[in-house]
Amino acid sequence: MTGADEPSDGTARALAATVRRLQRDAERMRAEARARSTVDLATGILAERLGVVPAEAAARLGRLARDAGVPVVALAADLVALPDDTVQPLAGAPYSGPAVAPALAALPDLQQAVDAVLEQTGEVLGIRSVAVWQRLPGGTLALAAHAGLSADDAAAWSRVPPGVPTPAQRVVAGGADLWPGDPGAEAPSIGAGSARAVLPLLDGGRRRGALEVLQAAPAAPLGPSQRRQLYALADLCVTLLGTPPAPAAPEAAADLLDGLLTPALLLEPVLRDEQVVDFTVVRAAASFEDPLGRPPEALEGGSLLESYPTAVDGGLLERLVRVHRTGAPLPAERMRLDFREGERALPATVLLAAAPLGDRLLLGWRLEPDRADEAEQTALLGHAQRLARVAGFEEFPQSGRILWSAGLYELFGLPPGTPPVPLARLVGHAHQDDVPAVRRLVNTVRHGHRASSAVFRLARPDGTLRHTRVIAEPVLDSAGRLTAIRGAYHDVSAQHWTEVALGATRARLADSEQESAERAQLALRLQQAILPAALPPLGVTGLHAAVRYRPAAQRDRVGGDWYDVLPLPDKRVLLAVGDVAGHGVGAATGMVALRHALRGLAVTGAGPARLLEWANTVALREPGQVTATAVCVLLDPVGGALRWARAGHLPPIRLGPDGAEVLPLPHGVLLGALDDAQYEERTARLGPEDVLLLYTDGLVERRDRPVEESVDQLIRDAGAPGPDLEGYLDRLLELSPADTDDDTCLIAVQTG
Repeated sequence: MTGADEPSDGTARALAATVRRLQRDAERMRAEARARSTVDLATGILAERLGVVPAEAAARLGRLARDAGVPVVALAADLVALPDDTVQPLAGAPYSGPAVAPALAALPDLQQAVDAVLEQTGEVLGIRSVAVWQRLPGGTLALAAHAGLSADDAAAWSRVPPGVPTPAQRVVAGGADLWPGDPGAEAPSIGAGSARAVLPLLDGGRRRGALEVLQAAPAAPLGPSQRRQLYALADLCVTLLGTPPAPAAPEAAADLLDGLLTPALLLEPVLRDEQVVDFTVVRAAASFEDPLGRPPEALEGGSLLESYPTAVDGGLLERLVRVHRTGAPLPAERMRLDFREGERALPATVLLAAAPLGDRLLLGWRLEPDRADEAEQTALLGHAQRLARVAGFEEFPQSGRILWSAGLYELFGLPPGTPPVPLARLVGHAHQDDVPAVRRLVNTVRHGHRASSAVFRLARPDGTLRHTRVIAEPVLDSAGRLTAIRGAYHDVSAQHWTEVALGATRARLADSEQESAERAQLALRLQQAILPAALPPLGVTGLHAAVRYRPAAQRDRVGGDWYDVLPLPDKRVLLAVGDVAGHGVGAATGMVALRHALRGLAVTGAGPARLLEWANTVALREPGQVTATAVCVLLDPVGGALRWARAGHLPPIRLGPDGAEVLPLPHGVLLGALDDAQYEERTARLGPEDVLLLYTDGLVERRDRPVEESVDQLIRDAGAPGPDLEGYLDRLLELSPADTDDDTCLIAVQTG
C-alpha cells in the first residue's frame, strides 16, 4: 500500500469507533434475543402451571416484575430455574394488565430461541445440546434448529429419511415420549453417546416435528419440574415453527376433489382435549360412490362416525387418526369393511388411501369385487379342467402375448413359467406323421380365418407322446383382420388307447367273412340313410336344382358329407350341406342325427342362424361328441332373397353373368365345439340368371395349397354354368383339384 493510499489518523479513529459501535450493537442484539427467549419460556411455564392462556401468563409475569422492582428478564430467568412447588403460589397474584407487552413485542426466531435456552437454562436442566426436528411432506425430518452440536454432526444429520428409525422419527410417527433410559432412546441419532429426551411438537393434535435434548451420559434423572419445563420449550418450538397452511377454501376443495381420478372425501378433524375423536365430511367429490347408495351432498357436513359407524369401528378411524397425527400418508391398502344403515348390511372389500391436506385429510376409496368368490370360481374351473383333461389358451398375434391355463404346462410337459408355445410353432411339437394335420389346422385358423380342429400326437420333452385334440377359432375385427386366436387342448390319450384296443378286437373279428358282409351291408344302409333318394318336387317353387354326391375312394369308408333340399310350408326352400369330422359308423350316425334334426327344425320358420344353434345343441348331446361343419341357406324363390349362416364351413358361391362371387363369410364355429355358440347371418339376392353353389371341402381340399386358391382355380376352369345344371356339376367333379380322397356333396340352384 502506498503512502498516498494510507488513511489519515482521523479516518482510522473513525473506522475504529464504527467497528466498536457495531460490536456493541451486535452484543446488545444477542442479549435482547436471549432475553426474549427466556421471557417466552417463562411465559410458557406460567401458562402451563396456572392453566391460563399465554397472553394472561405474560401479563402476570409483567405485574410480578413491577411489584418486585426487578426487570422482567431477570424475573423470567429466576422463574425458569425455580422448582415446581414455588410456581403454584403465583396463581393468587392479582392481574394487572399487559405490563410486559414491550418485552414481548418481537418474538425470536427458532434458532435464536434454541441458542438462548441452551445458554440460560442448559446448566440448570443438565442439557449440553438441543435439536429441533421439523417433519417435511413425505415423512422426512429436517434439522430446523440446533445448539451445542458440532457443525459436522449437524451436517451429517440435516435430513433423516422416513425409513431410518431414529428416536425422533419414532416419536413423530406416533410413538410415546422418550426420556433418558427408555427403550428406543439409545437408538442411533444426532449427538452420539448422549442420553436424550425426545418430545413431539404438537399442533392441534398433529405432530409437526420433535424436540430432542441431549445430556451427558450417564445423565441425572429429570424430575417432574424439569420435564414440564421441556414440555413448555416444545410448545415454544411449535409456535416458532410457523403457522401451518390454511385449509383450502370450499371452492378450491371442490375443484380439487372433482379433478381426482379416484373419488374422495375431504375430512376435517374433530378434537376433544387435543385428541382426534371424529372427522367431519367437509366435501364429497361429485363422482364419489357411497356403498349404501346415498348422494354425495347427503354426506357433506355430517360426521364420519355417524355416516359409517361400523366401518369406522373396523379400523378406519384408527388409520385416519394416525395419518392426521403423524402427517404421513396412508398408502393404498385393501380392507374388509362392514357398511350398515338400519337393517341394511353390506360387507365389502375397499381399496383406500388417505393423505394430509393442510389441517384436513383427503380420503379416497374404491369398492372392489369380492375376491373370495372370484377365487372359488377360479378354483372350481381349474378342478373341472383337470378332471376333463381340458386346458384353454388365447393368443394375440400382433403383440405376441399368449395366455395359457395351468393344465397346458402339464400337457406339454413344461415347467410353470416356461414361455407358452404359440399355435404357429405347434408343428415343432407334433409327431412327424401328424405334421400335415397340424399345419392344415394352423393355416385354416391363421390364414383362412376359419375355426378348425385336429387330433395329433404331442411330443413331450421326456420322449413320451400324448394324443391330443386341439380346437381353435380366429377372432376378427370389423375389417376382417385377425386380432386373436382362442381355443382348447383336450388330452384324449386314454380315449385313443381305448380305441386302439377296440380296433384290435375289430380287426380280429374282421377275419370272418360274415363280419365283412355285415359291415358292407351296414355301410350301404347308412349311406342310403344319409342322402335322399331323389330331389323333392320343386316345380311349384319355380326353382331348378341339381345335386351330386361323390363317395370316398374307399368304398367301405363311410363318409360324413351330406346335403339336403327341402321346400318349406312358407314357400321358402332350405338348402344345406355339411361334413361330420371323421369317417365310419360313428360319423355316419352323427350325420343322420344332424341332418334329420335340421329338417325337422326348419319347419318352425326359424332363420338359418337359429337352426344352426339348435343343431349345435344336438351335436353336443350326441354320444361321442360329434363335431361337424355345415352351411344353411333359406331361399325365397319369388324374389330370390337369400339368408345364410355357417358353422365352420366353406361359404356359398354365386355364379352370374358377370362371373363368380364367393359370398361373405359370417362368423360361426363348427357344430359340437362350444356350448352356447352364436352364429351370424348374412343376406343377398339371387338374380334370374344366377346360380347358387353349395359344396363340401372334398371338392377342393388339397394338402399343398389353401382351399381358397383351389376354389378360384376350379371356378375359372369350369366356366359359366349355363342352363344345364346337371352337366355343370359333372364338370366340377371332373375338374376337381382335390387330392384327399374324401367324399363330396354339391348343390346347384337357379331361380325360374
